[in-house]
Amino acid sequence: MAGIDYKIPTVLSYEELMEKAFHRASKICKNGTNALDSRKKTALAKVTASGDIVTSTLGGYIKKFPRIDKEDDFFPQLIDIVIGVDRYKKALGAVNWCASRTEKLKNDALKDIRKTKDPEIIESLRRGFYGRLNSYVKRISDDLLFLQDAKNKFRKLPAVDPKLPTAVVAGFPNVGKSNLVTVMSTAEPEIAPYPFTTKGVIVGHIADEWRKYQIIDTPGLLDRTFEERNDIEKQAVLALRYLTDLMIFVIDPSETCGFPLELQEKLLSGIRGNFTDVPIIVAESKSDIFKTGGERICFSAQTGENMDVLTELIMKEMREIFRRKAVESEEVERCRKIPQ
Repeated sequence: MAGIDYKIPTVLSYEELMEKAFHRASKICKNGTNALDSRKKTALAKVTASGDIVTSTLGGYIKKFPRIDKEDDFFPQLIDIVIGVDRYKKALGAVNWCASRTEKLKNDALKDIRKTKDPEIIESLRRGFYGRLNSYVKRISDDLLFLQDAKNKFRKLPAVDPKLPTAVVAGFPNVGKSNLVTVMSTAEPEIAPYPFTTKGVIVGHIADEWRKYQIIDTPGLLDRTFEERNDIEKQAVLALRYLTDLMIFVIDPSETCGFPLELQEKLLSGIRGNFTDVPIIVAESKSDIFKTGGERICFSAQTGENMDVLTELIMKEMREIFRRKAVESEEVERCRKIPQ
């Protein structure tokens, strides 16, 4: 599954950025009316070029990296887990500081070079500018490395559309969630017979005529408090908290997942208490291995047993959610048009 395309440019390291700036400047040679004029114009052009490369490059990072403002939402919370919002904001702040200082340093150096008529002072001012520019950029070297790593992580974040009705698949690790999502939707999660195969939120889509719905596979949930969970589990909790219009809770009655049925039922009970306003479809997986004979729908993603029945049940719920959201949207729009 492709992540969100933020169009973030490659973040250069401190060494790469300085090499780019100074290499460009080293090729500049300007002709003037005399030797002094040529040296002054060349120095001015070198300072301008190297300074502009640094400010424009850093400015591009500030512009292209997404802003994280709203806290009570899925993506800011997910980004805090995967990247670290405080460190992320600090890195962008440091880059912004360096860009501002570089621009001022450049303008001051240009002003001083224009004033002088001494060739030695001109060269001294240019070298001094280079040294201070290098010092500024070196101070944010760790921030640049952090942002390059953050860029790679942004690319892997799930492309969730908050406007689409969303079904979230939940349950203990290895109960068959990924198999279910794979068979039912466009998602292609990793499938393997060990816990925590799903290393992040995976998004797929299911369609009904002209409507499209979102179905999300979450990492396996363990019956612990949010603070006690690891980062993978926290992603699942966030997906449930902010994205769920419909929950599909998968139970493995065969217990081949490694978790007893009693513990799975306990987790389901806890989730029912925390998601009282969310419809929950409880489905028993691995019917090709074991069936309880109860009233819950049982299915096997391996053999296809009851997959069509489960899919239709999910689609029926999603259609109703779609209609309800459409009515709510119309009500909001109507209220906006009422004179205050």
